[in-house]
Amino acid sequence: MPFARCYFHVVWATKRRAAIITPAISECIINSIKEKSAALRSPIFAIYAMPDHLHVAVSLSTHLAISEWVRQVKGFSTHEVNTMYPNLETSFGWQKSYGALTFGTTAREFVCGYINRQREHHADQKTYAWMERIDEAAHEHDE
Repeated sequence: MPFARCYFHVVWATKRRAAIITPAISECIINSIKEKSAALRSPIFAIYAMPDHLHVAVSLSTHLAISEWVRQVKGFSTHEVNTMYPNLETSFGWQKSYGALTFGTTAREFVCGYINRQREHHADQKTYAWMERIDEAAHEHDE
């Protein structure tokens, strides 16, 4: 098997950016994403769910494209939430888009720290726009 360390910071939002991720739903989402990612041989280093979006730091397996990893963890987590919480006002779902940035081993501590401190970054309005991007159109001139 080839050696590779492919680190990604991935962020995506709930459908219509609805603030529906409660602490209980967050726990379900995080557990299901960890479970699916482990099955895909892609270890997660940090994960945090805000009421309307999610951040993950993950190292992908060499046999997996980022788009496939995102598709599978989004699908599995959606299924798990809707199974555990069948009486939600509307069924749970994610937006189709996502943002993914690569990072190296030396940046892992910074990226994981940023993810683990999401609540305080958003409360203090001290987020990094480039680490919150979900679609290209909204930030075409952001580089």
